[in-house]
Amino acid sequence: MKRTKLASAVLGAAALTVSGMATAADALATIQNADKQIQQDAVKSQQKINKLYDQTQDMRFEYGQVVAETETLQHYNDYVATLVADQEARMASLQSQIDGIERTKQGVVPLMDRMIQSLDQFVALDVPFKAEEREARVERLKEIMGDSDVSTSEKYRLVLDAYQIENEYGNKMDAYEGKLTIDGKERTVDFFHLGRVVFLAQSLDQKDAWEWDNDSREWKALPDSDMRSVSNAIKMARRQAAPDLIKLPVKAAESAE
Repeated sequence: MKRTKLASAVLGAAALTVSGMATAADALATIQNADKQIQQDAVKSQQKINKLYDQTQDMRFEYGQVVAETETLQHYNDYVATLVADQEARMASLQSQIDGIERTKQGVVPLMDRMIQSLDQFVALDVPFKAEEREARVERLKEIMGDSDVSTSEKYRLVLDAYQIENEYGNKMDAYEGKLTIDGKERTVDFFHLGRVVFLAQSLDQKDAWEWDNDSREWKALPDSDMRSVSNAIKMARRQAAPDLIKLPVKAAESAE
C-alpha cells in the first residue's frame, strides 16, 4: 500500500516535471520567436532608415544644385541686365546720330560737290600723267553723286580716296606705256614721272624723248644726250635697275623780279 502511494507520488512528480519542462520549452520558443521577430523588424527599420537617409542625401544634393544654379542664374541675369542697359544706351546714342544725319547731309553734300569741282579743275591744270585714269576717276565721282543707291558716307569716302590718290602721286616715281601724239602722229611710248616735278616720254626704240612743259601745255623734244638718263629712269621706276643717281631735265623756277 505504501509502495503504491510512493509510486503514485513519484509518477505524479514525474508528470509535473515533464509538464513544467514542456511549459518552459514553449516559453523559450516564444521568446526566441519574439527575439527573431524583433531582429527582423529591426532589419526592416534599418533598411527604411537607410533608404530615408539616401533619399535625404539625394535631396540635399539636389537642393545644393538648385541653390548653385539659382546663384549662377542670378549672376547671369545681373550680367545680362548690364548688357541690356549698355545696348539701350548705345541705341539711344545711335538714334541721336541717325536723327542728325539729315542735318549733316545738308552740309556734307554741297561740300562734296565743291571738292569734286576743285579736283576736276586740278586734274585739268596739273601735269597730265595718267590723264585718262585720273579724269575717269573724277567723272565717276560726278556720277555717284546722283546715284541714290550709294550712301552719303560711301560717297564721301570715295571723294577722300580720290584726294588721297592725287596726293600720293606727288611722292611717286612711276613708268607706264601709253600713246603720245607728236606732230599729228600717234606713237607708243614709255611715260615717266617723278612726282609732279618731271614728266617725260621716250619712244620704245629709245631714239626720241620729250619733256612736258606745263606752262605751255606742250611736249618739247629732248637732246640725244638725255636719252640714256631717261631710259635709266624708266628702268628704275619699273624696278628693272637698281636705284641710282640720275640726271633728268628739270625746269628751273622763275625768279621774281
